Amino acid sequence: MQIDLTQIVVALIGVLAAVITKFVIPYLISKVGAEKRQEVAFWTKLAVEAAEKIFKEQGMGAAKKQYVKEFLEAKGFKLDENEIDVAIESAVLEMQNAIAG
Repeated sequence: MQIDLTQIVVALIGVLAAVITKFVIPYLISKVGAEKRQEVAFWTKLAVEAAEKIFKEQGMGAAKKQYVKEFLEAKGFKLDENEIDVAIESAVLEMQNAIAG
């Protein structure tokens, strides 16, 4: 008997999207202005996509995160670890939702 996990994964993505919409985005808005949040989101998504292309091997999560962190710092963003994690998770979720269609 084989179990199709597709519906479970889609449901989890939906829950994550709801959590991000309910809690993460308001948190980011409270920490930085709406314009700056959009700019951070844009550059984070770009850096995450680049990191995914550069670090293709399994187990490279720490290297990807470091790449994104350094990229954002080079763009002049001063974010703490929690803010970086939130921005990265949001960008990854957006990418996964785009792939899921």
